[in-house]
Amino acid sequence: MLVLSGGAVAGKRTEADLMAAYARAVCGYRGPLVVDGASRSTWQNVANVVPLIEGAGRIKIVSHSLHAEKAREYLWRQRPDLASRLVRGRDYRFGEWLLVKPALAVLGLRNLRRLRDR
Repeated sequence: MLVLSGGAVAGKRTEADLMAAYARAVCGYRGPLVVDGASRSTWQNVANVVPLIEGAGRIKIVSHSLHAEKAREYLWRQRPDLASRLVRGRDYRFGEWLLVKPALAVLGLRNLRRLRDR
């Protein structure tokens, strides 16, 4: 099952709905799909999908690499029992965010350190 999470950020349509449309139209995904459009933060993304993924044998969080790492950390904090089922997704795609990747890496690593120090 594909679970997509994300509220409206840059308009009225939620990120989850946009990703669902992309998965169906561009990627050709035809399997079961559930969306959470209420989340307004990464913490809420994780909290809101927990009821949807409790029965999963494997859990894969996919986003850009630093956001996915943050979500994995949040899952460990919220539900370590589910986090123990995490498997790696393909977070990095060659050439993605090429010009801003170094700055995002520094910022993201700093933020992850702060999360882990709490």
